[in-house]
Amino acid sequence: MKKTAAALIVAAGRGTRLSDPDNREPKQYKHVAGRPILSHTLDAFLNHPRIAKIVTVIHADDASLYDAAVDATHFGANGKELLTAIGGDTRQQSVLAGLKALAITGCDFVLIHDAARPFVSEPVIDGSIAKLDEGAEGVLAAVPVVDTLKRSEEAGRQLRTIDRTGLWAAQTPQAFPFEPILKAHLKAADAGRHDFTDDTGLAEWAGMTVELSHGDPANFKITTRQDLARAETQVKQVPMTQEDQTRPRLSELSDVRTGIGYDVHAFEPGETVILGGLDIPHNMKLKGHSDADVVLHAITDATLGAIGDGDIGSHFPPSDPEWKGASSDKFQHDAIERLTQLGGRLAHIDVTIVCEEPKIGPHRQDIRQRLAQICDMPVERVSVKATTSERLGFTGRKEGIAALASVTVRLPFAKNE
Repeated sequence: MKKTAAALIVAAGRGTRLSDPDNREPKQYKHVAGRPILSHTLDAFLNHPRIAKIVTVIHADDASLYDAAVDATHFGANGKELLTAIGGDTRQQSVLAGLKALAITGCDFVLIHDAARPFVSEPVIDGSIAKLDEGAEGVLAAVPVVDTLKRSEEAGRQLRTIDRTGLWAAQTPQAFPFEPILKAHLKAADAGRHDFTDDTGLAEWAGMTVELSHGDPANFKITTRQDLARAETQVKQVPMTQEDQTRPRLSELSDVRTGIGYDVHAFEPGETVILGGLDIPHNMKLKGHSDADVVLHAITDATLGAIGDGDIGSHFPPSDPEWKGASSDKFQHDAIERLTQLGGRLAHIDVTIVCEEPKIGPHRQDIRQRLAQICDMPVERVSVKATTSERLGFTGRKEGIAALASVTVRLPFAKNE
């Protein structure tokens, strides 16, 4: 029987090197490809078959940010146990808090990973667990150093070249049998050592032997604004999550259906309009019981219409306080789940946004990408258009926004059809 593995995601840091006066959220909650960095990192472990549970160590002030990151994942809990722990003043103290949380439910192996490394791949995780299966006391995912290294003893002095033979750049995950690494962390805490910035360094101090496992150059840590820009570029080339191969191919689904949806919301005083799951700065916001995302509401109605399963109001009535201020991607996820239970898949989305303001053009591509992520489909299958009503009607008077959506789904034919 395979031993159980858990992931410990360290997400309690403040990320001061990526501070932004216009967005003071810690770096693990800043967005890459339209959703929080942490949500991508969680997806990598939620989608791995050997990971049974995940504990995320967060800052005491970040509970709502963490919840939003979980809501933005592609895979949801995926049948796995999701735990949280409150971090300490140092990374080492945060890891110990996470290990103590895992100790309550237990596991055989633990993979400790930085929240700000969202590009960790399945082969990297596989390699770490494989080493543990073989009996390793500790495993470090790392890549060989390929750049020439120089040392400067004093500023302005002659540089010295460092031999890079045998040098490796450490990454995460860093993987261990659970009980030994917990004991090592407790030993360090009892000794008053809180200065370890690396779990393999602490393990070595405690007398454990650490083995190398192949990392991936793409698995870099987002630390600076330049890193954030690099991540946005890299995500277009490196998939951050693997497609669920259990889903039927579109070509296998012969029953093609189309649904249409229409929604409208009025403006009220505010600072942000939410369209297609994207926050767009504006001098007004949309009024509604939920977040009033007129685009997602139209798409959800169209999805439900295509499978003949009522409308958004029948499943999420505005009279129910549970949905007060709710993020509208939850409604679309529910519609997709209903479609999935019928054996079907979304094939195409086409939405038209009608408004005078805000201008949709600058945000159109970002809305497409966000909708593709919410609906777990290629962006090429999502169309977003915008128009005005030539200053006629309530949209022409800048009183609100309307959206019209057409959604195509594919289903298997019933046996009697």
